[in-house]
Amino acid sequence: MPKVVVQKELCKGCGLCVDACPTKNLAMGQRVNAQGYAYVVWDKKAKCTGCAICGRLCPDIALRIYKEERK
Repeated sequence: MPKVVVQKELCKGCGLCVDACPTKNLAMGQRVNAQGYAYVVWDKKAKCTGCAICGRLCPDIALRIYKEERK
């Protein structure tokens, strides 16, 4: 099962990944990081396909996409 890890301190909350996600797994969160930006959160319950479009569009390289669960 794919997994997206948001590096919250790198995220500036631009929302490009949220708009691009075909399965709507990403959303803008309510909390802010140390720089004061609301960062993206990943919905573990939604059906992520691991397409990595979100990671390719992120200008801050704040997303890590794993195709298999790391042990």
